[in-house]
Amino acid sequence: MTFLRNLGCRWALPFIATGALCTWTTTALAQSLAAFQADSPGSLNPAWRVSGLPDNKFPLTTFELTTAPGEPALRLRTDRSYGVLTHAWRGKAPAELAWRWQLAQGLPLADISTKAGDDAALKVCVMFDQPLADIPFLQRAALSLARSATGQDLPSATLCYLWDTRYPAGKSGANPYSARVRYIVLNGSETATGQWVNQRRHLADDFASLFGAESAVLPPVLAVAIGADSDNTGGASTAYLARLRWLD
Repeated sequence: MTFLRNLGCRWALPFIATGALCTWTTTALAQSLAAFQADSPGSLNPAWRVSGLPDNKFPLTTFELTTAPGEPALRLRTDRSYGVLTHAWRGKAPAELAWRWQLAQGLPLADISTKAGDDAALKVCVMFDQPLADIPFLQRAALSLARSATGQDLPSATLCYLWDTRYPAGKSGANPYSARVRYIVLNGSETATGQWVNQRRHLADDFASLFGAESAVLPPVLAVAIGADSDNTGGASTAYLARLRWLD
């Protein structure tokens, strides 16, 4: 769709800020993830930054504070849109990442294994500062080209957890736009919509599963991101996320 997409950097786009360095280059080590709620009622915490595609070809996904059944939560709504909510966080990865999420309306036309279908109603991603020397040559070259084209220090490895409508839990693989982004479906076609599901992931195990052939050691974290998009398939979705936190 865009030059950057052709470079395979679609999932790194939330970190490209016009005329600015990537968020994490100016952010000190955080000991915890900020709450979604800011001090003023109804406002998102400024630690969480909303971004979309750089050409603004599609509207932004809506991220809003609400109360889902029995739970204060973040609501993610797409309508032929793209958006990511990003929290810069630089430092050694804590042992686990935990949260609760719920899918209300999915994207039946999405297919995360193809570029044409690469949409997700709900995803939680962790970006890592993987050493370039560990990355296969062609992927390293593509990453260097993307960094040069954007002027940004794009993440070298991104691990995404998905709630998917097409595939069952357990499916994993590389994003069709870039092998530097890899995913695990935690809830899929077998999970009913409209119910809360608790998740608790051991980052070292998941990184080893998807990137372990490249790096034997879990790299430092650069950021955590939450996303939802339906720009490829033209659909609409609604999902909820709550209690996102690190666990040592």
